[in-house]
Amino acid sequence: MVLRGVTAVVLPGTGSDDDYVRRAFHYPLQQVGATLVTHRPQPDRLIQGYVDALDTAAARSGPILVGGVSIGAAVAAAWSLRHPEQVVGVLAALPAWTGVPDEAPAAHAARYSAGQLRQDGLAAVVAQMRASSPAWLADELTRSWTAQWPQLPAAMEEAAAYVAPTYAELASLRVPLGVTAAVDDAVHPLQTASEWVAAAPRAALRTVTLEQIGADPAALGTACVEALALATS
Repeated sequence: MVLRGVTAVVLPGTGSDDDYVRRAFHYPLQQVGATLVTHRPQPDRLIQGYVDALDTAAARSGPILVGGVSIGAAVAAAWSLRHPEQVVGVLAALPAWTGVPDEAPAAHAARYSAGQLRQDGLAAVVAQMRASSPAWLADELTRSWTAQWPQLPAAMEEAAAYVAPTYAELASLRVPLGVTAAVDDAVHPLQTASEWVAAAPRAALRTVTLEQIGADPAALGTACVEALALATS
């Protein structure tokens, strides 16, 4: 796949932000000649804001490369299914579930965090999170959660209720799909990433570890771009 000159819109995960997406995807996409467009989450209209960002970029640039992390990957894949003529490929980093969220770990974690934030407030929950998370993740979430407060709980609940593309819907995906999973990420299971790859007609999977992502966010974007290249070969 030739990506030189293509606009790539990559959407953040729940509670994350455009700053992280830029650090994870700018260099890998630059290496293949694509131009990254990021979207700052609007926590009071999380999903619609994502859809609007994709609509706007496609209207300006013609066919685009779409992608995202976690919930961002689900929204990007769903958008590509609705707009097959406006997409050249999909980058799915750490997909969290297939179809309805039910008790998917990421959905459960988002609902739990939203409840704790409503009950105890941002400062207390951030302190708990920092005590139980790797330092790199704690730093990332402290920054992005603080920026999205006080609408953050609503955004988490909206994400946790989002119905991702089903297995059958992914089977109708016309464009290549590059998927990345972290093999030691219990919140975004490798099984889900494998389901997406098994379902889509042209898909490939690359894996990383949380330690690799923590040391260099671009490891996540690089794996996605490499998986997309494999899906097109």
